[in-house]
Amino acid sequence: MNVFDRKINFDALLKFSHITPSTQQHLKKVYASFALCMFVAAAGAYVHVVTHFIQAGLLSALGSLGLMIWLMATPHSRETEQKRLGLLAGFAFLTGVGLGPALELCIFINPSILPTAFMGTAMIFTSFTLSALYARRRSYLFLGGFLMSAMSLMVLSSLSNLFFGSMWLFQANLYVGLVVMCGFVLFDTQLIIEKAENGDKDYIWHCIDLFLDFVTLFRKLMMILAMNEKDKKKEKK
Repeated sequence: MNVFDRKINFDALLKFSHITPSTQQHLKKVYASFALCMFVAAAGAYVHVVTHFIQAGLLSALGSLGLMIWLMATPHSRETEQKRLGLLAGFAFLTGVGLGPALELCIFINPSILPTAFMGTAMIFTSFTLSALYARRRSYLFLGGFLMSAMSLMVLSSLSNLFFGSMWLFQANLYVGLVVMCGFVLFDTQLIIEKAENGDKDYIWHCIDLFLDFVTLFRKLMMILAMNEKDKKKEKK
C-alpha cells in the first residue's frame, strides 16, 4: 500500500463537532473583527512611524483606555452594533499608534526584526488558537488561575525592577511573559467558546481579548529579537 496515495480530508480537519453551529458563527464574527483590528492597528502604527509624533505613546494609551471603558459601558445590541464597531476600530488604531515607539526602535536596530516578529507572532497565535479549538471544551480553563498569578508576579517584579535596574530580571520578564501570553491565547479562546455556549454573543468584546493577546505577544517577541540583535552587534565590535 502506497502511503502517498492517501487523501487528506480537509473538511474533517475543519469540522469542530464539539462546538455548536451558533457558537461557530459567533467565532466567525470574532475573527472577522480581529482581522479588522489588525488592519486598523497596522494603519495606526504606520501613521506614527511616518509622523514621528513624540507624545503618541502616552496619548494613545490614554485614548485607547478611554475607548475601552466607553465600549465596556455600551451594551451589546443590534442598535449599538455599528457604534461599538466604530469604538473597536478607534481602540485598535490607537493601540497601533502606541506601538510606534517600539517599532521605531526596532527599525533603527534592524528593520528585519519587524516582519520576523510579526510572522513569529502569527504562527504562535495560530498554533495555540487551533490547539484550543480542537481540544475538548473547558480543557484549558484551569489555566486561568495560574496565568493571573503569573501576571501578578510579573507586574510586581517589573515594579521592583524600577529600583534595581536589573537587565537579567527585565529579560526574564520578557521570556516568561511570552510563555504566559501563549497560555492566555489558549485560555481566552476556550473562555470565548464557553461564554458563547452559555449565551454571551458579544463578539466585539471577545475580539478585544484576542487582539490584546496578539499585540502583547508581538510586543514581547519584538523586544526579545531587538535585544538579541543588539547583543550580536556588541559581540561583533
